[in-house]
Amino acid sequence: MKFRFPIVIIDEDYRSENTSGLGIRALASAIEQEGFDVLGVTSYGDLTQFAQQQSRASAFILSIDDEEFTSDTGIDPIVLSLRSFITEVRRKNTEVPIYVHGETKTARHLPNDILRELHGFIHMFEDTPEFVARHIVREAKAYLEGVQPPFFKALLDYAEDGSYSWHCPGHGGGVAFLKSPVGQMYHQFYGENMLRADVCNAVEELGQLLDHNGAIGESERNAARIFNADHCFFVTNGTSTSNKMVWHHTVAPGDVVVVDRNCHKSILHSIIMTGAIPVFLKPTRNHFGIIGPIPKSEFEHSAIQAKIKANPLLKGVDAKTVKPRILTITQSTYDGVLYNTETIKNMLDGYVDNLHFDEAWLPHAAFHPFYGSYHAMGKKRARPKHSVVYATQSIHKLLAGISQASHVLVQDSQTVPLDRPLFNESYLMHTSTSPQYSIIASCDVAAAMMEPPGGTALVEESLLEALDFRRAMRKVEEEFGKGDWWFKVWGPDKLADEGVGTAEDWIIRGDTKGSKKSGNTKWHGFGPLADGFNMLDPIKSTIVTPGLNLDGKFDKTGIPASIVTKYLAEHGVVVEKTGLYSFFIMFTIGITKGRWNTLLAALQQFKDDYEKNQPMWRILPEFCQQHKRYERMGLRDLCQHVHQLYAKYDIARLTTEMYLSDLTPAMKPSDAFAHIAQRRTERVPIDELEGRITTSLITPYPPGIPLLIPGEVFNKKIVDYLKFSREFSALSPGFETDIHGLVEIEDVDGNVSYFADCVAEVEVARSKPAAKKASAQKALPAPTVAAKKGAAKSKGSAKKAPFPKPAIAKSTRAIKERADAQTDSLVQVGDTGPFARNV
Repeated sequence: MKFRFPIVIIDEDYRSENTSGLGIRALASAIEQEGFDVLGVTSYGDLTQFAQQQSRASAFILSIDDEEFTSDTGIDPIVLSLRSFITEVRRKNTEVPIYVHGETKTARHLPNDILRELHGFIHMFEDTPEFVARHIVREAKAYLEGVQPPFFKALLDYAEDGSYSWHCPGHGGGVAFLKSPVGQMYHQFYGENMLRADVCNAVEELGQLLDHNGAIGESERNAARIFNADHCFFVTNGTSTSNKMVWHHTVAPGDVVVVDRNCHKSILHSIIMTGAIPVFLKPTRNHFGIIGPIPKSEFEHSAIQAKIKANPLLKGVDAKTVKPRILTITQSTYDGVLYNTETIKNMLDGYVDNLHFDEAWLPHAAFHPFYGSYHAMGKKRARPKHSVVYATQSIHKLLAGISQASHVLVQDSQTVPLDRPLFNESYLMHTSTSPQYSIIASCDVAAAMMEPPGGTALVEESLLEALDFRRAMRKVEEEFGKGDWWFKVWGPDKLADEGVGTAEDWIIRGDTKGSKKSGNTKWHGFGPLADGFNMLDPIKSTIVTPGLNLDGKFDKTGIPASIVTKYLAEHGVVVEKTGLYSFFIMFTIGITKGRWNTLLAALQQFKDDYEKNQPMWRILPEFCQQHKRYERMGLRDLCQHVHQLYAKYDIARLTTEMYLSDLTPAMKPSDAFAHIAQRRTERVPIDELEGRITTSLITPYPPGIPLLIPGEVFNKKIVDYLKFSREFSALSPGFETDIHGLVEIEDVDGNVSYFADCVAEVEVARSKPAAKKASAQKALPAPTVAAKKGAAKSKGSAKKAPFPKPAIAKSTRAIKERADAQTDSLVQVGDTGPFARNV
């Protein structure tokens, strides 16, 4: 297909009627006759701005006239302009052809640093315009073909071939859509190319994703080189699947695994699927709700062995003889906290067989020296002697991949190489036999885009924009003055005045007197930390709203973040994540100045509307259409209403203590989860949950980190939080916390009750005395019937029970009577593990 990559000509005489103008226009006309577009400009005013367009040009022709040279010393203005332009182009693109077009001046009039970057020196009127045009077009075509990575190039060739296909998918290259009105709309929306390129694995010239051969295999090897890995496997259904591939290759039932408690739910699903016994490393957390790093001391062998010894599921096992199969940590956390991976490798090499860094939010770090050793795999780093290193990355999150584009990177150790055929068995278990080839192409293209120097420049731009945003936010705050309020961006107190600054500014220091580096160490609120073990990624920006400080104390007035983000959404700004008094944005490689300046302007508008206490029906009409009770409230009044509820229940401290509380495993996660398939569960009201064993993940959004995994026991702090969520949902519909794992049941009178699915009591002895449970029920008052009727439905979190409603045990006695009645007619099949059945 024809791509639109014009040849850019920069000549101040381009539109003049003199000899120079006639000559350059003749060349432009000859280039157009060869089928290439030409973009002609006349000004050298800001060459760096033209250089920014290097990604859209197939070649540059820079004109120099004799009169522009004033001396032979190399300091002529024209020489300085050429040097500035070429330097800016080559900072991102070392391959695009650059030509100089002159009158009588030759190569001896230009310094070497300019000459070595040129593809040619064209002299006016020496050769015919047609010959020069063919020469330039040949180089431009070669350049455009050279930038295409292997699989994308093969896919382009296939789509251009025009072959009739008899293979799936059934739309036949988009033809089926043309036979229906709505199909026509679909075809016009996505376009011919996407649908023609949607093919199946019967197309041999594209290679096989399942076998990693052909063009796909070549692209995976190319990506491995670019990302500093020994192996790369493209994954077309997200990093959740990438994580499961790594785990099924490395973990067997009964294996002890070491896992970051702040892990993605796909890791917890992997624990369930493999039958592993987890030992969790506990991260820090501040009262803003920001999850911090795992302290370095948690990675010590003795600390891990102490956790193994204390685990009830490993009772009687000598912890010193246990060798964990895998370590998985979240690198980076949602809010951008990174670990020094070389320190972790040195601490655990040989003790843990496999080191897995879930870098879903960090694929960019390998391409800029700013990140140093705070990512899994880098150039010129010594590989571990024994432990194999895995990194799973979401290409679609921060790089230029489309949704679900992911890959698995593997680095062999000095003594243990990856067994590719064995790994591929796990890969085949989790990948589709009908992958979406557009996702594969985006993995291929995203990797090629990050090839230095282009990738380095892209990450540099993200860092610069993120720093400029932080500086702009501080400038606004300074102008308002100390007596006024404004939003803050969580991060270190010191920022470079211009540019990116140094990584040292972003190292997270502990609150210890012995810190080696000077400066404020209390901005993060995580307490004592090891110097140099963690840093904050500047492109992850958490914006803090007024009303809560790092000590967990509430101010008299406050602005909950959920109200701010609803306001922003109705004004065309959608953020990534919302907490109690903070929300999160990312400066990906797709960021623009217009985007973050629009956000800043919208925050200014919010402040103005807040100060005026503007009526909600005016500023949030869509929200008020869904929740009419707020129509006549002012924005400031609503903020204060929600703020006072948070303060009343001390929710910041409650959530912090809840996530940091000790959690007791009562059975293997796989065994507890198996009760769902075996239908040996009980749906328990939240007031009666303390001491019960969950069969499901319990995950509040925000922050999206599971509170409990199957097999763990509900404690008082978690039950108190669930009661608060019920109360808050009744009093402030529209601002509920989504809690995945809770079941919502509405009776015929409209009363809503909340339950969690637990292991049936006949399966395990209860550990809580009745008196203690009763006292726990008094922690928060039960909602009134009126409040229950007004309780809003938690989006996606509380599942509406289909009719007929599931049976809910009313008492322990009823459960036992029912179980006893069944016992005589049941025969157990299989062992007592997750695959046992009563028939």
